[in-house]
Amino acid sequence: MGIGGITYKTINGKRYAYYQWTENGKQRSRRVKDDEFAELAAKIAVEKAKKASAKMMVAEPSIAYSAAPQFKTDIKTGALLVNFCKSVSKWEKRECFGSLHDYIYGENNDRILILYGLRRTGKTTLVRQAIGEMPAEMRAKTAFIQLNSRLTLADVNHDLKLLETLGFRYVFIDEVTLLGDFIEGAALFSDVFAAGGMKVVLSGTDSLGFVFSEDEQLFDRCQLLHTTFIPYREFERVLKVKGIDNFIEYGGTMSRLFVNKKSADDYVDSAIARNIQHSLKRYQHEGHFRSLQQLYDAGELTSAINRIVEDVNHRFTMEVLTQKFLPHVTKRLKKLLLIRDKEEQSVNISDAHRTEIREYLDLLDLTCDIDVVNMSNLNERKVRTMFSQPGLRYTQAAALIQSLLLDGTFRNTAIAERMAIEERILDEIRGRMMEEIVLLETKLARPEMQVFQLQFAVGEFDMVVFDPVHACCEIYEIKHSDKIAAEQCRHLLNPRKCAETEFRYGRILSKNVIYRGPSTLRQGINYVNVEEYLTFQR
Repeated sequence: MGIGGITYKTINGKRYAYYQWTENGKQRSRRVKDDEFAELAAKIAVEKAKKASAKMMVAEPSIAYSAAPQFKTDIKTGALLVNFCKSVSKWEKRECFGSLHDYIYGENNDRILILYGLRRTGKTTLVRQAIGEMPAEMRAKTAFIQLNSRLTLADVNHDLKLLETLGFRYVFIDEVTLLGDFIEGAALFSDVFAAGGMKVVLSGTDSLGFVFSEDEQLFDRCQLLHTTFIPYREFERVLKVKGIDNFIEYGGTMSRLFVNKKSADDYVDSAIARNIQHSLKRYQHEGHFRSLQQLYDAGELTSAINRIVEDVNHRFTMEVLTQKFLPHVTKRLKKLLLIRDKEEQSVNISDAHRTEIREYLDLLDLTCDIDVVNMSNLNERKVRTMFSQPGLRYTQAAALIQSLLLDGTFRNTAIAERMAIEERILDEIRGRMMEEIVLLETKLARPEMQVFQLQFAVGEFDMVVFDPVHACCEIYEIKHSDKIAAEQCRHLLNPRKCAETEFRYGRILSKNVIYRGPSTLRQGINYVNVEEYLTFQR
């Protein structure tokens, strides 16, 4: 009985998976049930990988390598590898470097390691730093493979077998997600090479493809090392750039990438939208687009993803504009924003489209929801969507405000007043973003705690950190100001709000104001500098 494969048929507009195989010289076929698809697809891929490996061993049992081996991929070894790593030797390392180091030098566990993250978050730099630190005898057994979309898994298998025969034990493969058959055959790396004693590190642009392969082909066979989220402390230490406002404007990548709207839009298109589309195209033989199939077939999927990302940031801008400042222009700005959003909606995006695209943004570590709790109605479910790349959000929001203020509606407004309006709005945006950065980094740094915003009938606590095990909490106000003012702590000192909070969440351990001024203690309130607070969140 042959290995067979999975094909698809469209019946009455719906796609169905069928397993086809050859038995006793005859081709047979049967319908694949939804609950068995993943396991069957993984089994087929593993058998194909083993068969390809076996053919390689039979076909090339005694190749003599007196001459340079004929590799099919772009491979760096020896002196080329040394030069490849030289320029990053003095660069600061990201915190996740420790996990990469432990994998390389740890005991073999038949697993591969995947560097998983969006573009420009330091994946290749981590690899170069790891190789650069290796002892000479270890680096002599190390290879770096650069792939492209013209190659196949068979080409990579060919070269890995050659490297294995030559005694190479540490292999780093970049842009592996460009292989059209990567997701289907990813088990090759773990089941054949890692199981044979090789340490294999994979990285690639289409990071969502790694999520799909980890769920199926590489289930329990890989270690994922995330790079997308770059906290403030790493931004300051690695890039040598200090200040929360600098982080707001440029944070999110390992370079000052978000310098204008074009750079932000290009990043969304290449690192996010095409990442999602390419990964879905290669997953389950294009059988997992779900409700996005219609957009994909119409060639509109990447446009829709771009629109959703921009829409998330437009909604954020709308929320800032609804705050009680500049009332004489807020109404006009909001009206212009609604008109512009409607004009730019060339793609008809349904609620189902939005839901599924948001799921993929979450999987890419780009977005994260923070709960907003209503003390008057604890059953009410509200969230705030945080962006893990603040520079992207700020650039899109700032560009939007600037373009709105150049609209004909403001033609009769003096330039000095327009500039004052713009700066006032941008300051409000920076303040709101600082609040979100603190909430997000606290949530990620303290997973054992519940981190949320707590709203009362009048006023709110910007952040509550609740310990459900010990029934206690900390309450915070988060202000973009660099000066202490009495109104900053008025909610923290309100007896009724504090009593309601302690009834629901236990004893209040501390009352805190996070701001841009120096850390100090005033009347029982901890004033904490925001950079100091974020530096020690780990």
